[in-house]
Amino acid sequence: MKRAIIYIALVVGIVCGASAREIYSLNSGWKFFFAEENSSDNAREIALPHTWNIDAFVGDGSYLQTSANYQRTLFIPAEWKGKRVFLRFQGVQSVADLFVNGRHIGEHYGGYTAFAFEISDKVSYGYNNTLLVAVSNAMRSDVLPTSSEENRYGGIYRDVELIVTDKTTVSPLYYGTDGVMVHQSEVTKERVSGKVDIALLGKKDSSHSVTVDFLAPDGYVSLSKTVKAKIDGNLLAMPFTIENAELWTPSQPRLYTVRVTVGEESVEVKTGFRKIEVTPEKKFTVNGRRVRVRGVLLGHDRLPKGNAVSQAEINSDLALIREMGANAVRSVTGPHSQHLYNECDRLGMVAWVDFPLARAPFLSDIPYYSTLRFEGNGLQQLHEIVLQNINHPSVAMWGVFSMLRGNSKQQMDYIRKLNSTAKKLDASRPTVAMSNQDGEINFITDLIVWQQAVGWESGEVTDLDLWQGALRTNWNHLRQAVCYGESSNGPRFVSTKAACNAVEASARQQKFHEGYSRLVDEDLFWGVWLNSMFDMGSARYQHGVRNSGVVAGDHKSRKNLFYLYKSQWNRRKPTLHITDKHRSIRAEERQVLTVYSSLGRPVMTINGDTVACENVARTIYRTDTLTLKGTNAVKVTVGDKTDEMSLTIGNYLRVQ
Repeated sequence: MKRAIIYIALVVGIVCGASAREIYSLNSGWKFFFAEENSSDNAREIALPHTWNIDAFVGDGSYLQTSANYQRTLFIPAEWKGKRVFLRFQGVQSVADLFVNGRHIGEHYGGYTAFAFEISDKVSYGYNNTLLVAVSNAMRSDVLPTSSEENRYGGIYRDVELIVTDKTTVSPLYYGTDGVMVHQSEVTKERVSGKVDIALLGKKDSSHSVTVDFLAPDGYVSLSKTVKAKIDGNLLAMPFTIENAELWTPSQPRLYTVRVTVGEESVEVKTGFRKIEVTPEKKFTVNGRRVRVRGVLLGHDRLPKGNAVSQAEINSDLALIREMGANAVRSVTGPHSQHLYNECDRLGMVAWVDFPLARAPFLSDIPYYSTLRFEGNGLQQLHEIVLQNINHPSVAMWGVFSMLRGNSKQQMDYIRKLNSTAKKLDASRPTVAMSNQDGEINFITDLIVWQQAVGWESGEVTDLDLWQGALRTNWNHLRQAVCYGESSNGPRFVSTKAACNAVEASARQQKFHEGYSRLVDEDLFWGVWLNSMFDMGSARYQHGVRNSGVVAGDHKSRKNLFYLYKSQWNRRKPTLHITDKHRSIRAEERQVLTVYSSLGRPVMTINGDTVACENVARTIYRTDTLTLKGTNAVKVTVGDKTDEMSLTIGNYLRVQ
């Protein structure tokens, strides 16, 4: 605690003579204890981001739905009196109540969005103040989502900031945003136009000069506008037009800085100008040019640490996604941190931000409650999702629902209300939903993504051709994409019998993906989405993991499926990969070996003898059934690229 006070004292030295906005991290100096402990006497000292599912008190990192408290001391300098003081939370899962010096300040319902509270008149200046945040991740019928496959790890799992401003300021209270929202209405090579919405705080009916500067990617001020604005509780809308703007594209992600100045304070946000269109004819286009969307579903956790991930880990995830050749991510259930979308902006990736109205495949779940509290919470979260992420050019679509069933009037009316609200908040992006049902529910959003499981739950993978044929004949006017991927749920180290079952399940999953990668007609769809990029923690599945990822839950261990898609999607880096190298010891003498190669037909040798590999599908090569004994040196070569493994036939079986 002494260190925390010293840190704040250093802050005072920086801030005392300044009148501009200052932002300070409050990630350190917290104490944590569970509500059931009744006392904070044994509280653990922790740093944020944090989830109690990996706290030492839990021990085994198991999923825990409960309530807990976060407490810290905060010294507020006397020199700040007369200023505004805010606390901003980037994400708390999933209900938070804030207390300052024992007084309840406010509450927030929803685990995927930011929120802020003003505490200017609740703190003691020149003294230590006590912050207490009561958090719960228990399932509730009035907080979305009420149905989910993901573990919703409890805690303050994203950053917390202290914001100090002048009396008149750009508000950090407006739906958890920075108070600056850039709306684009016209985007062409010749001209970009739209408006900047600005949320202002200050004395009611007072007038102030507000300046908006647009800084081009090279830092040049391409446009500057100043108006006299009256603070009346409404957003200040400032129209703008920029001639010959540099447009954002996936190949050239040009970013502008929008700077809003009120008095001595400035707030800056990044944005990019581009036009997103999706049509049955041209598919998905950015500024009129087609982009073949090859996307992955992205959860919010990293095993075993839960959802308290760092910026470095987000960077690592995106690097792995790009290595595989994917160019798009879908934030499942709700938005990720702002850092992820900042990186997508910078890298030229496409993002689909989901809304937490979803149905998991469990009969016990109720995804929609026809209550005022449920529907009100959904509308609140939708406003936060859209307005907090509207400035990101990488964000190309707003999700409205996922995998819902039924067509009750109440549910259908609510979906329509969500869709129309998203369009009112942001008319520049399409809305999207994911579905595996028939009926009118599929015609509400602008785009529809079919979750396809032919060949897994029923039928054969080859039935996908029949399904696509029906789409071409009857539904080719829809703006549609396809999503597929199923969980093998195979354990790592198990008994011989269970291991055989795990190998069989993994092989079935691999066969499923190989079939879909061969049969999916990308010209029929505006995008192809894999479910999912990483295995995710789910207490609702065997062993606590949903094993549907192409990479394991540690976000490092690449599966065979990763190399399958890398061989087909990544044109920049060649792929040559012998599958199942992790199974270096096998019981059966009869083996079929598979190789993924983007370089053409590989030459395979086993113990120096050449073995034929047949091209069974694009980038997929297989041997005939081989009879092997003992230890075998397997090697494949294409040009100067090689891959190899040692394969031992024996009685001990190791499954990973």
